[in-house]
Amino acid sequence: MRLTVVAAALSLGLVTTTVVAQAPRQIQIFAGVLDSTGAPAKSLDISDVHLTEDGADATVTKVERVDWRVKLQLLLDNGVGLGGGSIQPLKAGVQGLLAALPGNLEVTIVGTAPQPRFLTRATTDRAAMQQGLDLLASERGAGRFVESLAEATQRIERDKTDAFPVIISVATTSGDRDMKESDVERIMARLAVRPTTVHVVLYTGGPQGASAGTNQFNVGISVTKYTGGTYESINNATRMASLLPEIGEKVAAAVEGHRRQFRITADRPAGAKGDIGEVKIGVKPTLVTAGLSFDAPGR
Repeated sequence: MRLTVVAAALSLGLVTTTVVAQAPRQIQIFAGVLDSTGAPAKSLDISDVHLTEDGADATVTKVERVDWRVKLQLLLDNGVGLGGGSIQPLKAGVQGLLAALPGNLEVTIVGTAPQPRFLTRATTDRAAMQQGLDLLASERGAGRFVESLAEATQRIERDKTDAFPVIISVATTSGDRDMKESDVERIMARLAVRPTTVHVVLYTGGPQGASAGTNQFNVGISVTKYTGGTYESINNATRMASLLPEIGEKVAAAVEGHRRQFRITADRPAGAKGDIGEVKIGVKPTLVTAGLSFDAPGR
């Protein structure tokens, strides 16, 4: 079931996005709010917000600033599909990616060959991240792209803290030939319940070549399109050294966007039943909205 939410600051145009349905008795949305200078608004009161559903007034009952952390998982294919000569460009890319991130961002690093294993468990300690990256070495086995995604989404599913999850997977065209459709379905189901941004870099220049990566291509395209992430296919390993920092900059920008967020809760209009319809939000003229979502702020 899909719904539409429309943002209309009192002096603004309309912004529309497709979102997942909410509980029927209340409407809960996340709104980015800026002041007249373009800076994140310092506060937002109930009286500053006007919300309607299908043209009828909803009653705003609560406005909360969202101060959630971003939690990033890095899944790195260090197997035969990468090849020993490409491990250094991968490491250089990850180092640049980490340098682009805010200092307080929590990072988990996982090597995916010959099976997913932690190099660095969730931490904000940059020294610990570097130590984990130093452990990344070439393996003869194939990377487990789908399996590592499944485990990463399971960790997100089990994490009950308020956070914005992000996954960056560097995969190759080696392995995943015995992928189970049920595993992919499970990944997509978890992403639907706990919205997560997934970025995928698929390296096609290894021994297996691009022709062997049909499963990786299909899953990579699916998860990035569904979550609003980035999908990149590259055949030159040296590109990792510049591409991964670029993705790191996107994550850093999303982190900044999260700082603008408010969670707004409203009782639905009298007599409203069934699925939530078109929702519009207005804010006082000295403020503007900068992105709306029912589920994934800043995405």
